[in-house]
Amino acid sequence: MPDERLQKVLARAGIGSRRACEVIIDAGRVQVNNKTSKLGDKINPERDLIVIDGKTLKIKNNFIYIALNKPRGVLSTVKSNDPRPNVRDLVDLPDRFYPVGRLDVDSEGLILLTNDGELTNFLTHPRYGHEKEYRVLVVRRPDKEQLGLWRRGVVLEDGYRTKPAKVRVESNAGSAVWLRVIMREGHKRQIRRVGAIIGLPVEKIIRIRIGSLKLGSLMKREWRYLDKGEVYALKREAGIRNANAEHFRE
Repeated sequence: MPDERLQKVLARAGIGSRRACEVIIDAGRVQVNNKTSKLGDKINPERDLIVIDGKTLKIKNNFIYIALNKPRGVLSTVKSNDPRPNVRDLVDLPDRFYPVGRLDVDSEGLILLTNDGELTNFLTHPRYGHEKEYRVLVVRRPDKEQLGLWRRGVVLEDGYRTKPAKVRVESNAGSAVWLRVIMREGHKRQIRRVGAIIGLPVEKIIRIRIGSLKLGSLMKREWRYLDKGEVYALKREAGIRNANAEHFRE
């Protein structure tokens, strides 16, 4: 096996995303062969001894990929002092894994959970711009001007201008209306903030797709393992060259 950058090895071992692993290394918490590591170091995980916070790292070869339908009121983080339940509470497995991206506590729908740090990095880094699709319930039917604003991009109250999005009317729900929204970014509470600015208060958000991965028929609070085809597709979209699933649980 050729030498690889340390943060890539740590991410693949399930320590966290590539960026999170860089922070750990930069903090001096990682030693390789009894020497404190620095960003940019390359190692061979089959030969070198890796220690994090005094504990020897055992390289994981069993990746987990889980699709979860998060209900409203559940946090999409796994580490929090908040007493409310989080997505980790809904998946009764002893393994270490974490959510890819976030849904705010009031939103519902698809969450991907994994210990594959390399895939996490590609799916969450802003520069890759992977699509995410939502069903959005707004209080009234939008006019052409409101749809046009949302599609072109809106300046939020913090000065950030949202990128162009695909927005269309899906169906009526009494006086409210379901929209279908496809975005390539995920600014904090972006959909709700855009809706408020253009005069379309949002009542409900359901994420139904991340890249090629679809929510499908999963009921609220239900989860399932991804099949190999779904994992392959996500890795291909992420541009991961070694898109095999030799060590894979389903």
